[in-house]
Amino acid sequence: MSYRIQVVGLDEPIACAEDQSVLEAVRQAGWELPYSCNAGVCASCKGRVLSGRVAPGRAGDHALSDAERAQGMALFCQARPLSDLVIEPRTLTRIDPLARRRVAARVMRLDWLASDVVRMKLRFPAGEKVRFQAGQYLQVLLPDGQRRSYSMANPPHQNDGAELHIRVLPDGAFSQCLSGGLAAGDTVEVELPHGDFHWREQHEGPVVMLASGTGFAPLKSMLEDAFRRGLQRDISLYWGARTPRDLYLLDLARGWAATRGIRFEPVISEPTAGDSWQGRTGLVHEAVLADHASLAAHVVYACGAPPMVAAARHDFTALRGLSPDAFFCDAFAVATRPAAALAD
Repeated sequence: MSYRIQVVGLDEPIACAEDQSVLEAVRQAGWELPYSCNAGVCASCKGRVLSGRVAPGRAGDHALSDAERAQGMALFCQARPLSDLVIEPRTLTRIDPLARRRVAARVMRLDWLASDVVRMKLRFPAGEKVRFQAGQYLQVLLPDGQRRSYSMANPPHQNDGAELHIRVLPDGAFSQCLSGGLAAGDTVEVELPHGDFHWREQHEGPVVMLASGTGFAPLKSMLEDAFRRGLQRDISLYWGARTPRDLYLLDLARGWAATRGIRFEPVISEPTAGDSWQGRTGLVHEAVLADHASLAAHVVYACGAPPMVAAARHDFTALRGLSPDAFFCDAFAVATRPAAALAD
């Protein structure tokens, strides 16, 4: 069974199967809505349902506030139609078929940065350069048809390849490829760019960047892009991890603080006596709360584990006055075989 979705701004309705998300149907019809995590966490895809009913999907609608639900807002990446719909997305643009590319990339290097983090450097075919925005991600297309998404850690001017920071999990679908012998010289098929996580240069206030684990990767891309372009912002970077060893590019971030004028605050949540850690401890978003009596003038970019992203959004807006429209995020949900989610 299918339903009709009338999108404000379009003349013709869009068909949507009952087991299809609103986002999938609209994108399949050739139109782009804001989205990023595709897992119901980041709330980039939220929009208004003007008429009709939707089911919130497996992930639910916890990323919405009670006030937003009362206003008819829904997460279009999760919402499934229960009737014909009229919807009003925050933005709507025609998908440019030339903007997203599928390429066979060669693995140039695999470097273990931590016990469970691999940096994979890919090179696109000769002469192939792909446009993307700092903060976006690519999808690795697996032989069985599954997809895994990884943020690009390289800045956009380095567009002849990609640098990925991959957390290796025992049951991760692409992690199994890495453990199964993927090596330099092998080829992987990738599609890019994806996502709506990137600099919002219209926001000129102070910037807080917040990462947990490999959520550092897109922030690295954004910062290196800002340094190259001379973007003038008051930037504070907070990077949280369980142990000091999990801050896998700690010296790089400390170097930025020393030479680029940003503030860098590493935060460890589970230090041990053997770590000899002399820095901050606790939850990374709570370090931001401790340092800022108000975030009303700030813009926040958060990337990493869904619980961190959700806690940061709630506490920054409820306790520190951050505008919900000044919180931009990408949440790394975990995918294991055979489920299809966002990232290993």
